[in-house]
Amino acid sequence: MNLKFFWGVVAAALLLLTSCDENTSQFGETLTDNEDNLSVSFATFNAYSRSVPVNSVIARTTQGYLGRIKDPETGALITGDYMTQFNCLEGYRIGPIDSIASRDENGQIIADSCLVRLFYRNFYGDSLATMKMTLYELDHPMLENTNYYSSFSPLDEGYVRKNGLCKTHVFSMVNKTEAKVKNSTNEYINNICVRLNDPYTDKNGNTYNNFGTYILRTYYAHPEYFKNSKAFTRNVIPGFFFKMNGGLGAIAYVAVPQLNVYYRGYLKPDSISSRYTLFSGTEEVLQTTTVTNDPQVINQLVSDNTCTYVKGPAGIFTEVTLPVDEVFKGHEHDSINTAKMMLYRINNSQVSDYLLPSASSLLMVESDSVNAFFEASKLANSKNSYLANFSSSTNRYAFNNIGKLLTTLYRKKTEGCKNDPQWMEKHPNWNKVMIIPVSTNYVTYNSNSVLTQVANDMTLTSTRLRGGQTPLVIDVIYSKFD
Repeated sequence: MNLKFFWGVVAAALLLLTSCDENTSQFGETLTDNEDNLSVSFATFNAYSRSVPVNSVIARTTQGYLGRIKDPETGALITGDYMTQFNCLEGYRIGPIDSIASRDENGQIIADSCLVRLFYRNFYGDSLATMKMTLYELDHPMLENTNYYSSFSPLDEGYVRKNGLCKTHVFSMVNKTEAKVKNSTNEYINNICVRLNDPYTDKNGNTYNNFGTYILRTYYAHPEYFKNSKAFTRNVIPGFFFKMNGGLGAIAYVAVPQLNVYYRGYLKPDSISSRYTLFSGTEEVLQTTTVTNDPQVINQLVSDNTCTYVKGPAGIFTEVTLPVDEVFKGHEHDSINTAKMMLYRINNSQVSDYLLPSASSLLMVESDSVNAFFEASKLANSKNSYLANFSSSTNRYAFNNIGKLLTTLYRKKTEGCKNDPQWMEKHPNWNKVMIIPVSTNYVTYNSNSVLTQVANDMTLTSTRLRGGQTPLVIDVIYSKFD
């Protein structure tokens, strides 16, 4: 019998099996001729889940989060503190020093003003909530090729410069006092603006009238410091850390940080114009968010066994214990054609304009492999890691076929126990998987969408799932030749 035709018929039959409840006892006889004698069977198993507190995740994202909110459904406080460095493009130029018209009484060049803008297109919460933060200058840049987790704090880890630049700023998401800043398409972009016009003293004890003057004079004294972002962050500006220290009600999703230095320059010998130079945060330099959750509320949610939670960023994951032994009992030599598990969302019980959204995508990965998955920037492969997107029409996440994972876990356990009688004790999580909110990125190639990135979802999400004391259901379809 042609194998391609045979497996095509099997696949079609399995689709029928998953969409109806008719008796399947004779399917082996109807799929093939009597000589092949294929048996197909169906079984349902229970899996059990629980909520697991998560202190931190890898904060690998090009978007930062700054603010503090209270989840209206759970009462959990979530704080986002933001760190960024700035990129200096190769070939960066300002112009000859004699083109600078802004000078002090001694004829030295100065900046008229300097400011940092944190541009954001989206935010969560109350646009008029009064927030308070402090900008800190970093002492040294963060390390390249290093994984920084969301629990990392430049202040606690000694990254903040002692006696360095420190500026407290009060803001709201809608700033009615700040002049409208528009981009090249004349579109206004919301931003948090921090002015750095106070006197500034660098590490060598030199004092400047403002931070912008420090940058201009450093450029003309050491242009080699501006040849690329690596030299810039090591020698000029290691970065800034923005830490929340007051306010409640909003978090900004920072897309582009920008440092602007304003000065006047000679357009002609007798003509002066306003100029500025800028440095932006980009993918080429590090940005990260420090996330702080309310541990008391998190522990209360974890102890609720009427459901499970998937709450980000960090916060809570859901762990599922898969019934691997039960699935293979009596089916040791069968093939698993499909194994489907659904995670049903429980609707929010609160009414609020600020309810956190559900996670858009969930990742299933072996519990002991979570950190390794994200540190290595792996992709879901439908073998030992799977993606499920939220369906609003069915209010669920569907893991349509985890059969390969069940088979892999069963074989790993069987081989392990053969070689080591204590293998089970050494691998208590052998049959457990973690359900994690993730963000994904796809590119289109030859009219096909290709997955290119799976990262921890650092946006604000809160999802309650059916589980805990209520078992999850896994539907399995087997096949074998008699």
